[in-house]
This record gives sequence, C-alpha cells and structure tokens, in this order.
Amino acid sequence: MHHDPDKTDIKSLKFSAVEAFLEKEGEPKYRARQLFEWLHQKHAADFGIMTTLPAGLREQLLKQCFINSLKIKKKLVSAHDGTVKYLYELMDANCIESVLMGYHHGNSLCVSTQAGCRMGCGFCASTQAGLERNLSASEMLEQVYKTEQDSKKPVSGVVLMGIGEPLDNYENVLDFLEILSSKQGRGMSLRHVSLSTCGLVDKMDKLAEKRLPLTLSVSLHAPNDKIRSALMPVNNRWGVDELIDAAKRYFDKTSRRVSFEYALINGANDGDDNARELARLLFGMNCHVNLIPANDVTGSRHRGSRDKQVQRFHKILTDMNINTTVRRRLGDDVNAACGQLRLKTDS
Repeated sequence: MHHDPDKTDIKSLKFSAVEAFLEKEGEPKYRARQLFEWLHQKHAADFGIMTTLPAGLREQLLKQCFINSLKIKKKLVSAHDGTVKYLYELMDANCIESVLMGYHHGNSLCVSTQAGCRMGCGFCASTQAGLERNLSASEMLEQVYKTEQDSKKPVSGVVLMGIGEPLDNYENVLDFLEILSSKQGRGMSLRHVSLSTCGLVDKMDKLAEKRLPLTLSVSLHAPNDKIRSALMPVNNRWGVDELIDAAKRYFDKTSRRVSFEYALINGANDGDDNARELARLLFGMNCHVNLIPANDVTGSRHRGSRDKQVQRFHKILTDMNINTTVRRRLGDDVNAACGQLRLKTDS
C-alpha cells in the first residue's frame, strides 16, 4: 500500500495550492475547483474516474500525485450509546483511531492528528508507545470522509482530541482546518471544531494570531504545578500559571471562550481542596470546565474517580461560579478513550 515518496499528496493541498499546481501544468483556473470537488466532495479514490477532467491532465496527475486513503482495520460499536470506534490503517501500515459520537445536536468525530504521541501524559494510552509520526492533512480529512461513508451519518462537528497533540503537528493541522472549512471542499464551519492541546504555549500564541473561530480546549487536569508535573511532563516546560496566561491571551485575541478539560483521577487530582484551588485559579476568566470521568487505562496505574466524587467536584466548582459540565461517559464498552484500541492491536 506504500506510495511513491516523490509524488505529491494532492489531497493535502489547500485550494490555493491546487490552483498553483494546475497553473504550472498550464491548466485553466476552473480546473482547480473541479479537481478539489472530486477529492473533497465526491471522494474519488483514483484519477481515472474524474471524468470532468481531460484525459491528458488525468494522466499527468497519475504520474505526479497520489490520493491518500485509509483502510478500516477494526470497528467497534458500543451497545450502550451507539458510539463507533474506528481503527484506521494508514498507507504505511501505522494505525490511528477515530471515534464517532452521537449527540442530540448531531454527530461529532474525534480525529487523530499523529500516529502515537510524545507528550507522555501518565493517564493516557495514546502516548505509551511514543510518537511514530505526524499525520498529513489528507490523513486527517480521510478520517472524516471514511467515517461518513462507512457509518452513513453526516459528521457535523470535529474534535481534534484523538491520538496525538494537534499543536505538535501545527502546520498540517492548520492545512486540515483550511481544507475542511473551504467552501470548495467540505465547507464545515470552524465553529463546529474543537482543538485540544496539553498546553504548548508557543503554539497557542501562534494559533491565537490566526483568529480562527474554533474552540480551544486545554487539557489542564490539575490545579497546580506539583500535581500537573507528576501527570503531564509538558508542565515542566510551561507551568500552570504560564498556561493560564496563554489561555487568557487566546481569549483576548479571538474572543472565543477557552474550554479546560479536567480528567478526574482517583486520589490524584479529585479532592475537594483540588476543586477549590482550581476555582481560584480560573476565577474571573471567560472559560468553561469540562470534567471528564476518566476511563481506567490498561497499563497505567491511574484509576478514574468514582461518580460520587465527580458530582462533589462539580458542585464545588459551580458553587464558586465556575461554568462547569460533566462529560457523559461514552463508549466505555468499546474503550472509547483514545489509544486503547491501537495498543491492543500492536501487542
């Protein structure tokens, strides 16, 4: 399934880049729109079927480019809530995961941005085997397209919260967002996109400059440096205060409310005092806290908090005027916590 490394990954090119590519071939401007639609609306898997393009151009494309595709290696459907977990195989035999979650407002797809991850967070399965490589824009787009084709359900929202740290693959993720939202392509509003980061402050500032209408989700998971550094090595580079300052700057630049993810881990970060410290840390900020009842991850010593403690934590934050919700447990029976399926397959 390997492709020629000298060939252009045509599906990863933004519309302007496709225009430039075809212009170099001496093609008229409107060809770019045709080609882009074949790739991102009709999901053509080979150049041969692009019948609105002249035969000569199709031959040129075949010589110079390849169309990236994913293969479904495994698919698990939750008996409880219909959550679908896909294990996708990339062209180089690496595997990634996507999770389709149904909500009353539509279907949300959790998309991976890297094969593996190098962030090393202690409670996460995605990072246990380290980082293999970054995903291309086309490999991220394909997760959306393939999932729609297979599930027969339209994906109305995307969360970049699968395997990998999106801001560690900054350029490709930005290309993905531009193509996904491009009116010549999928045309998804970035208001329906959420990007999750474990707090790469330099890239958060860079992203803020773009003023995109997406939601930035920050994986906080602790109210202070001592707890956070023990759970998340990235905290040794940028501490909690620096991260909160970056989130404030992000809001000032974009006027988009930042969301803080907080996975409740039994005995590590879920005490009443932790809740009060978190509320003081975020006081006065235009933000939202998403409490996650953590799944127990195989291979990690951390266990998720019990439901009663999740409710207590929620009440303390709410009483201290912090806008807070508890994420419902989705797809527990299909290991919907990212990275678990991939690990099982590798072993």
